[in-house]
Amino acid sequence: MAVALLGILLAACGDTTSEKSLGSESDSTAVATEEADSPASEPEPPAFTNYINRGDLAEIHQHGTLRLLAPKGLEEESLPRDGLPTAEWRALAEKFAEQRGLAVQWVYVDSFADLIPALREGRGDVIAVNFTRTELRAEQVLYVRPLKYVQEQLITRRERGSAPEQVTEAEPIKVAVRKGSAFEKTISELAESSSNKSQVSLQAQILLEPITQDELLSGVADGTFAATIIDSNLSAVLLEDFPTLKAENLSDRRRAIAWAVRSNAIALGQALNEFLTEEHLVAAQQRNSARRDWAQIKESKTLRVLTRNHPASYFMWRGELMGFDYDLLKRFAKDHGLRLSMVLPGHDVDLAEALAEGMGDVIAASMTVTDARKQQGLLFTRPYMQVTEQLIAAVDNTQELAVPVAERLIGQSVAVNPLNSYYSSLEALAALQSDVAESEGSEPVNILPIQGATTEQLIDAVAEGRYDYTVADSHLVQIEQTYRDDFTVVGDLSEEQDIAWAVRKDQPELLGKLNGFLNKYYRGLFFNVTYNKYFKEEKHIKGKQGQRLRDTTELSPYDPLVRKHAVPADLDWRMVVSQMYQESRFNPKARSFAGARGLMQVMPRTGKQLGISDLYHPENSIRAGVSYLGWLEERFPSSLPFDQKIYFSLAAYNAGHGHVRDARALAKKLGKDPNRWFDNVEEAMLLLSKPQYYKKARFGYVRGREPVNYVREIRDRYFGYLSVAKKERLGESLGEQLGELPGEKASGQL
Repeated sequence: MAVALLGILLAACGDTTSEKSLGSESDSTAVATEEADSPASEPEPPAFTNYINRGDLAEIHQHGTLRLLAPKGLEEESLPRDGLPTAEWRALAEKFAEQRGLAVQWVYVDSFADLIPALREGRGDVIAVNFTRTELRAEQVLYVRPLKYVQEQLITRRERGSAPEQVTEAEPIKVAVRKGSAFEKTISELAESSSNKSQVSLQAQILLEPITQDELLSGVADGTFAATIIDSNLSAVLLEDFPTLKAENLSDRRRAIAWAVRSNAIALGQALNEFLTEEHLVAAQQRNSARRDWAQIKESKTLRVLTRNHPASYFMWRGELMGFDYDLLKRFAKDHGLRLSMVLPGHDVDLAEALAEGMGDVIAASMTVTDARKQQGLLFTRPYMQVTEQLIAAVDNTQELAVPVAERLIGQSVAVNPLNSYYSSLEALAALQSDVAESEGSEPVNILPIQGATTEQLIDAVAEGRYDYTVADSHLVQIEQTYRDDFTVVGDLSEEQDIAWAVRKDQPELLGKLNGFLNKYYRGLFFNVTYNKYFKEEKHIKGKQGQRLRDTTELSPYDPLVRKHAVPADLDWRMVVSQMYQESRFNPKARSFAGARGLMQVMPRTGKQLGISDLYHPENSIRAGVSYLGWLEERFPSSLPFDQKIYFSLAAYNAGHGHVRDARALAKKLGKDPNRWFDNVEEAMLLLSKPQYYKKARFGYVRGREPVNYVREIRDRYFGYLSVAKKERLGESLGEQLGELPGEKASGQL
């Protein structure tokens, strides 16, 4: 987050590209922006030279830069400020570019009125600001899925009523708004309708010069302006600094805030929709961060496990979640009446830091017990496995296998993730080698820290000849060697080491429960069967770990059809695939006891209402399922948070919209949040299977556990897909970290 905020500050202070500085609009002409003055002691950064590009995502990648459009005056609003979405969305847009391997350039235009022309003319790629979706704008650009729904609020001075003292009731209030903002049309519409809640006549005062929201509010506070309009998501934060001002909703209507791309930028729009869905759901999961011990875990009924997408711990095979750590902790959760929630931070996130921040309750990721990790504040359970760290080379790099590893690595390069224990082992080896290096004229081992890389990716890179060596734990090597023969082990880097789960020092009760579980099951029937399944049974290893999902090239046999229908409906196709597996296990001929049919298990009567028949046909079933999801989503208030609307729609798909409405009403009566599914409405849904509750509900009895499990399992599978997608993007950039050319072998210290 610190890096993202630094980027925001640098961009806000140094990036002042103005559309007026852009000359010709022809495709072949590019004009440099004015260079900002800087102290003589500091080198001036190269000026950004804008260009015309009206293409889609592929053309943007050719240029290597994502140009984000914003009106002048937003530079100041983009500075970090608690609760203000402007900075948050700016960081979000920059994160999208970073994940795509694109540089970021903010291009500032004179006013909101210039945003769409600049976008359509190819002078920018994304309008990434607090941009209201209107019918007129939607005819000119392609909006992504809404970030927020807001109400427009009239801002006036508190002690003067609805208007300054000099304005009489007969005179219209002049409302200062920025040129090109959606508020111009709002004022015009209110003048012609009876929906004006303020009960006063309004007249737009169009401001032609760039102005920030703070300057607008200051102008109202000091009497320069009679009033202004601001979106509710901004006023809730900004008005804290203006106690003399008040906000009043102009109408009951809520409007969508969304980013926009060119109408022909279909791939860019799809990529942004997927990214925003992912970010909303992951952010919602992380918002629940809390440092908890056993009592709080039991109260929440959920154990949150920090892990990695890893063939020995947690992975996905054909839509099924699997793994040795996963299976063990699933039994632990079952024994204690808990649900299991797997949390996968990015591969560049230290799991110890994630645990310290409360993102999860326990680390279960084939973690080696080391003194360094204990010094980070981790407490380890009793070990449940022992491994050695092994040096990996390509099969053709087997010269002098009898040479000890320490001697073999003198002056050699080894690529590892600096978050792994291997890195510390190599550093210790390098320190020993350096003691004698000077006298013998040799060089110690050259450690290549590859940020965010998984061990499997580095084994792949070594097998492909991109690096000379890497390091892997012996149990992972055992799995990989079952179904591949393109690498070899040339020796052990360490003695035998313990693998264990980890908790914080403030979790003694959880530690006791985990140790009790391991003491009960270790080397017993359940443990041995589970261990053999993942580490001994060659058939299972080849069929499951060997065929685990490694990238998002194909999640299901029906991905093209899902994308065809999900993308125009603003649905994340990966979520639809996750739901499809939950419904039918990708079996197009599936039929439920109630008569639901096909991949998406749509009832014939529902298909008929949607105008779709032959639900056993894959495309018909997918089209019907996506259409039904869209219909359900419209049944819920637009004010629902982005992520919650997805979960409520899934629950309604399974149990029916009426039962979800009953659960929301019951949740409210119970003092829970009716607008949040997990730990709130889902708890009320469970109660609707009990007579004292369902007899008072409008739609009666429901098997509440079914929709509760349904939503959780779809979400967990979706997060599993996301963890694979992150690995895929990372794998494409491993070589870029060292600046190597295709076919060149990496060398040199980072």
